[in-house]
Amino acid sequence: MLRGVIPPVVTPLTDERALDEASLVRVVEDQIAAGAGGVFVGGSTGEIALLDDETRVRAAEVAVEAAARRVPVLAGVIDTGTARVVRHAQRAQAAGVDAVVATPPFYVAPHADEISRHYRLLAEAVSIPVVAYDIPSATHVPLPASVLGELARDGVIAGFKDSSGDIAGFRRALDAVAGTDVAVFTGSELFADLALELGAAGIVPGLGNVDPAGYVAIERAVAAGDIATARREQERLIRLFRITEVGDRARLGYTAAALGAFKAALWLRGVIATPATSAPLRALDAAEIDEIRGVLVAGGVAITR
Repeated sequence: MLRGVIPPVVTPLTDERALDEASLVRVVEDQIAAGAGGVFVGGSTGEIALLDDETRVRAAEVAVEAAARRVPVLAGVIDTGTARVVRHAQRAQAAGVDAVVATPPFYVAPHADEISRHYRLLAEAVSIPVVAYDIPSATHVPLPASVLGELARDGVIAGFKDSSGDIAGFRRALDAVAGTDVAVFTGSELFADLALELGAAGIVPGLGNVDPAGYVAIERAVAAGDIATARREQERLIRLFRITEVGDRARLGYTAAALGAFKAALWLRGVIATPATSAPLRALDAAEIDEIRGVLVAGGVAITR
């Protein structure tokens, strides 16, 4: 069963915007050393919407090779329609991943029954577990709790990642899958402690790229019943999350600012060779990276640059 801290890892790129395989290996090793319960390649934090198909597959292959069965590897197979998602999933399965992660189809404004059919066709097309992923801020297609419950009861999905940012919606997801084996994860960096207390199987936080050990500490503290320690660590990570606000929104979109901050932090930590992001995202400038450096140091994150 999937559980624990499973960060959606960044996709390291070279200055020429090719996959930086050596840096991706270091990212995976960094997660495992911190105690992560798995790694998730090709998620939103991994710039999945901006990668070409070959980079998607190769990133999965590199992560599988680096993890070497020590932790499960999940791969995002996010795309607009079922045929494309099925093809991504089959290629990810061939790459050796342990599970695939898919949003509802989007751009087409599907009916709830069509969302259900999408997941059922995907599950029929692969022999590895399927994790449903709700991120309406990106897809503009929420995954209804009623559909989630049906998919869970029918054994179509093995897990669910809630990135709605809505604690009430997260509670509804827990209620929808109650009595099944479906593992529910929060994608929130900011209420991971509360989600675990409510019964989440784990956390899938983008900020887990920057400080995976912090989220592992929250998970372990909640499991031990040490809620005070979990609260303190969560509050520290909330302060650390301020790195996503450093980028100048007069010239950067939210995605460029947030993902750029995660990559800048990994570069400052010496994990990746360059903080390059995919086109058309703009890069953080030197002053912004220097400000991120200060936030990391204040937050207790060791840096090498």
